[in-house]
Amino acid sequence: MPRLFHAYVMVDWSAASKPTTGSDSIWIGVLKRNVRFQFAFEQHNPATRKEAEALIDKLLADLAKRGDRALVGFDFPLGFPRGAAAALKLDVAAPWAAAMKFVTAEIKDKPDNANNRFQVAAKMNRLMTGEAFPFWGCPARDEQTTLKPKRPRDHGALDLPEFRHADLALKGPQSPWKLYYQGSVGGQALTGIPIVARLKAARGERMKIWPFETGWASLTPAGLEGVEAVACEIYPSLVLSKAPPGEIKDALQVRAIAEHFAALDEREKLAAAFGPKPDQAPAAEAVVSEEGWILGA
Repeated sequence: MPRLFHAYVMVDWSAASKPTTGSDSIWIGVLKRNVRFQFAFEQHNPATRKEAEALIDKLLADLAKRGDRALVGFDFPLGFPRGAAAALKLDVAAPWAAAMKFVTAEIKDKPDNANNRFQVAAKMNRLMTGEAFPFWGCPARDEQTTLKPKRPRDHGALDLPEFRHADLALKGPQSPWKLYYQGSVGGQALTGIPIVARLKAARGERMKIWPFETGWASLTPAGLEGVEAVACEIYPSLVLSKAPPGEIKDALQVRAIAEHFAALDEREKLAAAFGPKPDQAPAAEAVVSEEGWILGA
């Protein structure tokens, strides 16, 4: 079977509120063929999300012109825990798409990285539960009635889940409801989902978001006919969890995960990674309709 992809674009995201480079900022790793048709790696460290979005858009456009299908990985959730869309009173026929549309409309992210993610999370809490739950974590200056700096309580049996099925497949997961502090997955999701939505809107059917639009199943070249890019969620620590002293972990991780997926593709093992393992199959309905999955988890 030929390769599924000809290029691998891996994105380590940041919800920083000001321009930032270096450690804990946005890193984009690109593994693609050079003029000699050999794979070569390049990396980028844009200071803002606007710069990152423009760069990813250009990378995908350039790859499409070359006829190279790209796997685009983002290290933040593309969906929320099951039941979130219903709690927000969104369209439950396609909860992942409704949540993506909602977040994209609500998030305001300025060119200097100033953004309203805490205000949006407070609004979502108000709509979902009427209290400072399930989103939590913010600077003291952003505290509101429906958003607190610390988690107000544990999740009960009748609450929205603290984790998605995919999160529980990881070791030591962070909750998508966590907005601030180390491992602020929720903040990254709120600022990152609109970028994915706009990249998708610009390409229509030429870009698929896995597993929502492809199904949680093995992919084939025939099934990707006419598709220029497949967006997915990644977890770079699956491949590289630590960095040598003095090295920037994020920069190394985007290269490691790109090379990992390229190697699987070369060995014809990447296709199967897009489907569930036997013990994961019971989660399929929630995964495909709302939560999403982490490639390789």
